[in-house]
Amino acid sequence: MHFLSQVAHFISQNWGGPDGFWVRSVNQIELTAAVVAAAALVGIGVGVVLGHTGRGGFVAVNSANAARAIPSLALLTLLAIQPAIGLKGNGFLASFLALFALAVPPILTNAYVGVRNVDADVRSAAHAMGMTAPQVLGRVELPLALPLVMAGLRTAAVEVVATATLAAYVSYADLGSFIFAGLNTQNHVQTFAGGFMVAVLALLTDLVLAAAQRAVTPVGLRRGGQAARTRGVGADATTTRRRLRAPASAAGPG
Repeated sequence: MHFLSQVAHFISQNWGGPDGFWVRSVNQIELTAAVVAAAALVGIGVGVVLGHTGRGGFVAVNSANAARAIPSLALLTLLAIQPAIGLKGNGFLASFLALFALAVPPILTNAYVGVRNVDADVRSAAHAMGMTAPQVLGRVELPLALPLVMAGLRTAAVEVVATATLAAYVSYADLGSFIFAGLNTQNHVQTFAGGFMVAVLALLTDLVLAAAQRAVTPVGLRRGGQAARTRGVGADATTTRRRLRAPASAAGPG
């Protein structure tokens, strides 16, 4: 209890100011938002097109997922030692590029799986009603795929906001600065306080995007999930398999 009281005191004493928890939390949110927005633009765009056409999806998705095997810290270090990258924005650009590589795979994978696995009968019915290919994509495939797309965004955002602490390694001032400073001085209170605030930020990110994911889920899928819960069945898995036939490999929080 004494240790936790010290942590609480440290956070309260260092909350404000140019180097306080508030400013560095905002910096971490800004970095995360920029990374996820750019990754969404690329990942959703490529995933939706490949899922709609059914061409090149296997290669693109597996290539993106293979990139996840690259350690973020190693990639960040390699980027930071490049003068054209490491010297710009106090580490922002190097951190952005390293985290971008981490964020794209779950977004691209879920966008591809969500669109590709829309029931073929639904597509056929849409074409039979006279819809063009762009209309089928915009009015049928995307609304049904949106829950999986949001799940990919949610996964990417949580991964990025937690991993963004590594940006302090290349002098970007975020919550990771408290962790690295605490480790360097063996100040366990400071290290724990920094880690605790990162965990809080990641949890808040997950909760906000979970609410957004539910909001964009079509009413029919939402009702199907409620009915499954009433029967004691896993709602999300049951609904997804029945409506979209999405494989278990789709990235997204459970």
